[in-house]
Amino acid sequence: MEHATIGVRIFVPLFSLCIIAMILVARKRDLFIRRIQGLSAIDEAIGRATEMGRPMICCTGLGIDGGVEIVTLQALSIVSYIIRTSARFATRAILPVYDPQMLPVTEETVREAYAIEGRPDSYNSEDVRFLTNRQFAFAASVAGLITREKAAATFLFGYYYAEALIMAENGQQVGAIQIAGTPATTQIPFFIAACDYVIIGDEYYAASAYLSREPTQIGSIVGQDIAKWLILMTIILGSVLVSIGAYLSSPIGVNFTQFFK
Repeated sequence: MEHATIGVRIFVPLFSLCIIAMILVARKRDLFIRRIQGLSAIDEAIGRATEMGRPMICCTGLGIDGGVEIVTLQALSIVSYIIRTSARFATRAILPVYDPQMLPVTEETVREAYAIEGRPDSYNSEDVRFLTNRQFAFAASVAGLITREKAAATFLFGYYYAEALIMAENGQQVGAIQIAGTPATTQIPFFIAACDYVIIGDEYYAASAYLSREPTQIGSIVGQDIAKWLILMTIILGSVLVSIGAYLSSPIGVNFTQFFK
């Protein structure tokens, strides 16, 4: 904040207060979050896989810089919900892993998801597979996995690059229901073309709050939305005031004000 402008010094604390206030409110009562269509379809996809007796493929992407990072952890949070739901119906879920650092994190998350549902014996270590940390080798491995297992559903969450369409296209060829979500704007068009449901923009980061209904996450999302509305209203008000000032200082505006004198 040393070199911050007056606007930053005012709005940053104000936005922080909005988020904190909404977190406190969310702990006392349930706040509304708009229904996210793609996440609502997760149960449908799991149900279809259960009926067909075929496994699901859950991929958490390549990540931005590799290692354990927020985008991949967000994807893993969504996958945890998928595992918990599938555990109730004894539906198999296979998780290919790209980064070796994410392997123990993924294994522990999946193991915990089965334990939460009271099915710790359903955890199979072979279903969490480290394939390779080479981009297109990983894409080819996932595509082969989808084809061999004849996946009934594929969930592609996380950060993707050029391999996105390779995996999504193979899922479409085997007739899988495909749900994808990514903050990578360059890959969203490919997911839209090949997947049934796509989660884009802020919906990706709101996904875990929508699924878990955890008060801190819900309050943070609602508080951020209020902050965005404040930014929007400030921009509109500033634009109006600048336009009025420019008009009054112009020759037409000067003549107009003199008319009333």
